[in-house]
Amino acid sequence: MNREYVLVINPGSTSTKVAIFKNSENVLQKNLSHDLKELENYKKITDQFNYRKEIILNWLKNEGYETSQLKAVVGRGGMLRPIPSGTYKVTDDMIKDLNIGIQGEHASNLGGIIARSIADIERIQSYIVDPVAVDEFEDVARISGIPDIKRRSLLHALNIKAVTHNVAKDMNKKIDDLNLIVAHLGGGISVVPLKKGKMVDANNANEMGPFSPERTGGLPVGDMAKMCFSGNYTYSEIKKKIRGKGGLVAYLGTNDTREVVKMIEKGNQRAKLVFEAMGYQIAKEIGGAGVVLAGDIDAIVLTGGMAHSKILTDYIRDMVKFMAPVILQPGEDEMRALNEGVLRVLSGEEEAKIYEYEVLR
Repeated sequence: MNREYVLVINPGSTSTKVAIFKNSENVLQKNLSHDLKELENYKKITDQFNYRKEIILNWLKNEGYETSQLKAVVGRGGMLRPIPSGTYKVTDDMIKDLNIGIQGEHASNLGGIIARSIADIERIQSYIVDPVAVDEFEDVARISGIPDIKRRSLLHALNIKAVTHNVAKDMNKKIDDLNLIVAHLGGGISVVPLKKGKMVDANNANEMGPFSPERTGGLPVGDMAKMCFSGNYTYSEIKKKIRGKGGLVAYLGTNDTREVVKMIEKGNQRAKLVFEAMGYQIAKEIGGAGVVLAGDIDAIVLTGGMAHSKILTDYIRDMVKFMAPVILQPGEDEMRALNEGVLRVLSGEEEAKIYEYEVLR
């Protein structure tokens, strides 16, 4: 039986997305929902490994596929030690760090673990691609303002790198030859300067930068400190204000930009002002990223779900087009991005990295 398929596994908190690719073609995709009561039986997220693995194998069988048809398996990368971007072989050291949650527990930690286990059935290779832990910051970007707190690399690495490869291909160049600014516009917002393909700085999408549909972004720290010690909020309530109930949710009661656009079309001036303010802050962050690249910018790329919003992208484009051409790559496709990372290795375009050799200790 020919080995012609790549199995892609992307675990979420209550479901696991799976897909089968034949080269670049997405042959089959499914979102496998999990029983919440069943998940509650597991103390740690990684304890769900066998439960989720068996569901995936049963799905494969029910769809008429065998593991003997797979040439590789790729999983979403998890909370590993800080590493450069790229496609990584799943090694024993990586499995160990995923199991203990070296940088925290997260459903994505299951990606590499499940991928390795299924690949081992057929003695084929398993991979992860551009995990959450990607860190290519320059040292100067890590300084925050007080030594107690370090600026961290926390960004939408998988989609940003996938978009970078797409743009480089369209420009008939290698990513190592380009300086780009990529703005991922989703529930969280990452604005990233890429210097010769490396993500050398970024706003932390959870805590800094522009406000987003449901996150506050950077706030006046003095007023924030007063709020924290006012006695009116618990720590968990403050965290929820920052991530989940901030941004458009706080001002307009929705995290859906389509609803906000409807408000604007009906003449809601507050909605118009708040939406423009979000675009303003995104554009300002892009301007700062341009300084990181000393103005040497080949293109500015707008991606993520909100890049579908013409009113938003037009506003941003008008403010930043003096810096470089603006390219739209709306939406994101994590499953395709994971598959493409594997294909670059299988085709010889890239060499797979070894986790323990790349860790930024």
